[in-house]
Amino acid sequence: MTINELQDEIIEEFSDFSDWMDKYQLLIDLGNEQAPLDERYKTESNLIDGCQSRVWLQADYEEGNIRFTAESDALIVKGIIALLIRVLSGHTPDEILAAELYFIDRIGLKDHLSPTRSNGLLAMVKQMRMYALAFKAKEGA
Repeated sequence: MTINELQDEIIEEFSDFSDWMDKYQLLIDLGNEQAPLDERYKTESNLIDGCQSRVWLQADYEEGNIRFTAESDALIVKGIIALLIRVLSGHTPDEILAAELYFIDRIGLKDHLSPTRSNGLLAMVKQMRMYALAFKAKEGA
């Protein structure tokens, strides 16, 4: 699936709920469904700067695609990173760098996060794009 098809799928899932308590529950469920991050990746270098909670993000480059895995110690944040992984993982660096992540606004996520969580969301996206840039540069070397 393309990044936009994955985003549209998420928008569809969230459109089933009108109440934000239900949407938060969906986020928590998504986070809980995510496989735990291997302990060896819970390092200082994998922690994302700018997040109020602790979020570890691991990126692996396999056959031209980036695979992301992550974990957080906060339930809602774990759900947010699970959404980002669902959309971006398994794509090429170019696809990730070119992606406009419109699902964040369309599901109303940005409007329903505290300022610190919003900053954390931006930090997660930025870190994923930085990995894409790094792998792209390595690929061209």
